[in-house]
Amino acid sequence: MITAPEPPKTRAMVRATINGVPIHVPEGTSILDAARSVQIRIPTLCKHPDLLPTSACGLCIVRLGGSRKMPRACATAVEEGMEITTHDPELTEVRRTTIELILSTHPNTCITCGRNTNCELQTLAAEFGIRHDEIPRHVPAIEPDDSTGSIHIDFTKCVKCGRCIQVCQEMQNVWALSFLDRGIHTRMAPAGDIKLAESPCIRCGQCSAHCPTGAIVENDETAAVWEALRDPERFCTVQIAPSVRVALGEAFGYPPGVDLTGKIYTAMRRLGFKAVFDTNFSADLTIMEEAAEFVQRFTKGGTLPLITSCCPAWVDYMEKRFADFVPNFSTAKSPQQMLGALAKTYFAEKTGIDPSRIYQISVMPCTAKKYEIERTEEMSSSGYPDVDLCITTRELARLIKQSGVAFKDLPDGHPDSILGTYSGGGLIFGATGGVMEAALRTAYFRVTGRNLEKEAISIKAIRGLEGIRGATIDIDGTKVRVAVAHGLGNVEKLLLEIRAAREAGEEPPYHFIEVMACPGGCVGGGGQPYGVTNDLRTARARGLYDADSAMTLRFSHENPDVLRLYQDYLGEPLSHRAHELLHAHYHARPAYQK
Repeated sequence: MITAPEPPKTRAMVRATINGVPIHVPEGTSILDAARSVQIRIPTLCKHPDLLPTSACGLCIVRLGGSRKMPRACATAVEEGMEITTHDPELTEVRRTTIELILSTHPNTCITCGRNTNCELQTLAAEFGIRHDEIPRHVPAIEPDDSTGSIHIDFTKCVKCGRCIQVCQEMQNVWALSFLDRGIHTRMAPAGDIKLAESPCIRCGQCSAHCPTGAIVENDETAAVWEALRDPERFCTVQIAPSVRVALGEAFGYPPGVDLTGKIYTAMRRLGFKAVFDTNFSADLTIMEEAAEFVQRFTKGGTLPLITSCCPAWVDYMEKRFADFVPNFSTAKSPQQMLGALAKTYFAEKTGIDPSRIYQISVMPCTAKKYEIERTEEMSSSGYPDVDLCITTRELARLIKQSGVAFKDLPDGHPDSILGTYSGGGLIFGATGGVMEAALRTAYFRVTGRNLEKEAISIKAIRGLEGIRGATIDIDGTKVRVAVAHGLGNVEKLLLEIRAAREAGEEPPYHFIEVMACPGGCVGGGGQPYGVTNDLRTARARGLYDADSAMTLRFSHENPDVLRLYQDYLGEPLSHRAHELLHAHYHARPAYQK
């Protein structure tokens, strides 16, 4: 059983000065972080708040009083009495030369790069006034890798910072990327120097979210959206995932976490979509199916723990690395796929539109969702591809900017209620722990026949950013043990604990588990606006939880349009028709594809 972490021990404090400014910081604080605490910015290209320092770029050098050495601030702790200088003419010149060296092996293609105007290297080159090549360029001729259909790698733009490799190997435990060769020939590549699609890659996109340049970006499909919208034979519909609404605003100058749902609806109609749906609706539907599945297994006997299956990167990881847990997986499809299936069946039937004309586009925080729409034949349960095209939050921001719509000035709009009404339970899907919380609200009702009391609706024990969180929920005297894990490096620890209990013939330590591949859940997805940190993840999640708290409708099982869907079309949760449209199956697959 995962136990609550011990409270952090108090760290001793040390005193020093940075550029003459006195500082008083906990022992072990890096010079880089200490400088930020007194509003001094030391340039860096390799250090990211999520990751351990690698000292790879060499830009964060500083000078220490009484020493001729120039240590790197990201990997050097403040010591008592240090006199630190972060900026002087010599340090500036060394940094400029370092940037020039990096640029000498970097293509001069900024104007056509996916990170143009949002590139850390480009920003540094501008800040240091680099206007021409001081060192002749030597860019290696390496073909890009588009093999996954979700992620685009341009190896020539790699600055060898190591962020993507550290994320892939240590944070996500996937090991799809590594450094190959040595010295000046060192390069980032899929492990074994194979195509990314042949590697253990799960398309989570965390490599792209942490890359400082355009070396790794999402596969941009905005042109395909415009093509679909221009086609008079297509009836274009769109759905918006929960976490998109609290992150999109960052691309338009809003603080992280501002809920812009209404503006997004209006923007979609201005872009030309004929119908605007909300993935929150199908998140409520997912809860109806998943909660029913859990209660059935828990009360009548079935494989436990039940593990959520909303995250396609996690599904991919499980099938490749932990296929013995296939019986534990919920068969409920993700909200994206559920809504896609209903758009071409239920919505088509209710509106009299030929489903062959409906072109369903989804806006997701996730690059793996691009893969999910064609993962198996079950993703075409309507008789057509249930979702035709998936774009990320970043791509939506580009579409809106391309359209000329003044996003900040838009009035709030409304979705098409037939597939747009949602509860707070569906809304909080976007944060780690949100799926579990929403499912428990409905599972409690299915077992007891009544809702959680108002003060208990928010199940705060499973909220937060700890990698693994466990809790025990009392349902009328029955103890239900649940766990939440996010970031696949944490997931393995949890699964190994469960496997050990199973092999020992012991009762499973948990009954119900939520897993999200990306740290923070979907708010920290690989397709969200760049610059993600725990502060950003927290702000985005807070936006979802605040919106949930302000809603009158907070239970998925009280969504009137979901109830109407069951009454008019599906029958009841886990019905035959529900299984045909809303459920899927899983199977073991090799980690390395041929």
